[in-house]
Amino acid sequence: MFGGHFYHSTTRKAVAIFGTLFNNLKVIRKDGSGNVLNQIKVPLAYGPKQKFLARIDAITGSDASMALKLPRVAFEITNLTLDSTQKMQKRNQVVENHATDSNKKKTLNHIVAYDIGMSLYILAKNQDDGLQIMEQILPYFQPEYTVTITPVDGFQYKQDVPIVLTSVAIQDDYEGDFITRRALIYQLDFNMKMKYFGPTKNQGVIKEINIDFNNDAGGAEILENMDLTITPANADEDDNYTVNVSIT
Repeated sequence: MFGGHFYHSTTRKAVAIFGTLFNNLKVIRKDGSGNVLNQIKVPLAYGPKQKFLARIDAITGSDASMALKLPRVAFEITNLTLDSTQKMQKRNQVVENHATDSNKKKTLNHIVAYDIGMSLYILAKNQDDGLQIMEQILPYFQPEYTVTITPVDGFQYKQDVPIVLTSVAIQDDYEGDFITRRALIYQLDFNMKMKYFGPTKNQGVIKEINIDFNNDAGGAEILENMDLTITPANADEDDNYTVNVSIT
């Protein structure tokens, strides 16, 4: 109904951007004298926390695979809502020069802003590991951190994407028997302010205009013809050019 196929991978890019922010977190463990015993790079994966909790709680036998190693970080998309605070005019468009044809412009139409809800889960076995990871994140969000992206391939248009930290929650599953593994869960909720773009088009540049003025004065009809030409004809809007107007 709406036309031909197009796909800018907007949501997929949002997931990649969000994950990249948290892919270099580390946990350092020290002895009583402050000497570093070891340093762990925290694994990051996309998926709901229930998936990882299920693996933690799984009963393992002698022939089972190794249990899930903690600490680790997971994230997932939780919601997608229209951002009415960034509502734009329906006729707004992005216009750029065509790479090979000076008589055309590249355009992007139908721009709409959405909030993509993201939840980040920090799973740790002991309190200090979880606090180390969380403290490496919180100072950057006051309450937002902005990244600049190129949302549409083939366009130079840049978009600033604020990532807003909306809430922090801590869950400690300390109750249970001695067999059940303990899991500390820190949940950080974010909003990514993304824009979705419609199809790309090649639009011709207007370089010649013919206007007819038809005035009826005392029953007499006057027809004026105005020709407008640009020299040179292939001049771009940023080039030096001459506009010639002739009226007959």
